[in-house]
Amino acid sequence: MKDSVIIISGGMDSTTLLYDMQERIALGVSFDYGSNHNEREIGFARMHCSRLGIRHVVIRLGFMHEYFKSSLLSGADAIPEGHYSDDNMKSTVVPFRNGIMLSIAAGIAESEGLKYVMMANHGGDHAIYPDCRPGFVRAMSEATKAGTYPGIEVLAPYTNLTKTDIALRGKSLGIDYSETWSCYKGGERHCGKCGTCVERKEALRDAGINDTTEYED
Repeated sequence: MKDSVIIISGGMDSTTLLYDMQERIALGVSFDYGSNHNEREIGFARMHCSRLGIRHVVIRLGFMHEYFKSSLLSGADAIPEGHYSDDNMKSTVVPFRNGIMLSIAAGIAESEGLKYVMMANHGGDHAIYPDCRPGFVRAMSEATKAGTYPGIEVLAPYTNLTKTDIALRGKSLGIDYSETWSCYKGGERHCGKCGTCVERKEALRDAGINDTTEYED
């Protein structure tokens, strides 16, 4: 039954969720908020939705680039290199990004006669991103249920999974991860050094997936 909107970036996690839950997804929504890598990601999001016959829309949130502070919005040179466990990765936080996106997606879901909004946050996000943690997901779901007539709920089935767990699920689904985008710098190829590139490499390696991503290094 098609009962859900998915927030689909075009990265590994949301692409995996798209294929994992395709029977339930009526609409894929991508948000262009002016990050360095939005353009690279959204192209893949559009492609995968088209491949599965799922309608896809892009919502532009230009105000975030104008008013919010984050290295994701400040050009490739502002993106720190290293692992997500490093303190400097906190600069990649876009304040309350998921809260804004979930709110909009909940309104779209109600307008489309749907019941759920899906997001693909995972356990590796918890340390850096407050709006990916279990408590946030629960609170947002309560808010969207209380604030909509049909009681829209947030579904985040990967919240307590690792990136490797997600890669293993994608492997079982036959996903080609070279058709996804991770790098926060948004260049022609993945830089291989920023936090999300490092995490991508580790997850694919640990899942036993041949990494055909083109890296700068």
